[in-house]
Amino acid sequence: MIEAFKSAGLEAEKPTDLERKEFGNIREEGKRILIPTLGENAGGRIFKFGNETDLNQAKSSYDELGNAGSMFFSHTYSKGNFLLQMNGEMKDSEFEKYKKVMDEEIK
Repeated sequence: MIEAFKSAGLEAEKPTDLERKEFGNIREEGKRILIPTLGENAGGRIFKFGNETDLNQAKSSYDELGNAGSMFFSHTYSKGNFLLQMNGEMKDSEFEKYKKVMDEEIK
């Protein structure tokens, strides 16, 4: 997915493996990406899950955290077995571009 984002002209810089504590027991893969236009050390995460139940559990965790207050808000989108989570500072219109790439790449 990261290469698909880059091919579409979107920022997805310096991908790094996530620590196991970030849904490590239920995810297959997890990468952190940086989005330089959002500021230093800001970006998001992309996860790959083995099943829909685990994916929905992880997505719910982010969504519920965002409901606790605006400072915890983040964008989330799932497609297939992938979950994208982005910093809440990202404009909705920019997040839509990442969603579009996922929709085109994941059938």
